[in-house]
Amino acid sequence: MCNEDVWTPLTAAFSETHECSVVDHGRADSLSAMAKNVLRQAPENFALAGHSMGGRVALEVYRQAPQRVSRMALMNTGYKARSPGEAGQKETQTRYELLKIAMEQGVQAMAAQWVRGMVAPARLADTQFIQSILNMFASKSVDIFKHQIAALLNRPDATNVLKQLSVPTLILCTEFDLWSPVSQHQEMADLMPAKPMWAEIKGIGHMCTMEDPGQVGTAMVRWLNS
Repeated sequence: MCNEDVWTPLTAAFSETHECSVVDHGRADSLSAMAKNVLRQAPENFALAGHSMGGRVALEVYRQAPQRVSRMALMNTGYKARSPGEAGQKETQTRYELLKIAMEQGVQAMAAQWVRGMVAPARLADTQFIQSILNMFASKSVDIFKHQIAALLNRPDATNVLKQLSVPTLILCTEFDLWSPVSQHQEMADLMPAKPMWAEIKGIGHMCTMEDPGQVGTAMVRWLNS
């Protein structure tokens, strides 16, 4: 449900040396389709950064066309398929509860619930900042949200992709990310054949590029120049 606003605080830092583009996945309802969308729009070889669900898309891009990806940044993301049993059922229920709010009260009302666990607690009182996130979500439709939920609930496991990930990679995680904690990123790093570049940023949550573009940008510049 994010758009280019997630990356706007950072692209200025890269635009003098790199051609930057942000892919919109429209109504795609699977990570495979989203990855194909990236590959259709990207140049023959490119550096790829994925945040949140975008990190899962990035891993799917590498699964489909590893020869085209020169380096990878995986930020506030995960790699496992939906868990079986009670844990998977709980995730499904949580996501469909948000969809129900979006359908009955509107996307912005859903986003107001979603954002509570997605930024550092100290930022929840920053009404202007929170409103910028709500406005971003409100620019997308309930139909798009429904398709993205389907993509996430049916996501493939990317363990084997990480085991084969041989390009320079940044793993970036944050202190207050409740959905994709630091421990999950350490699991990802441990699966990779070569030690990745590691950035663990204190004081911010899941929406890292918007919460602290300075520290995130510094880590990404170091990754691009490595």
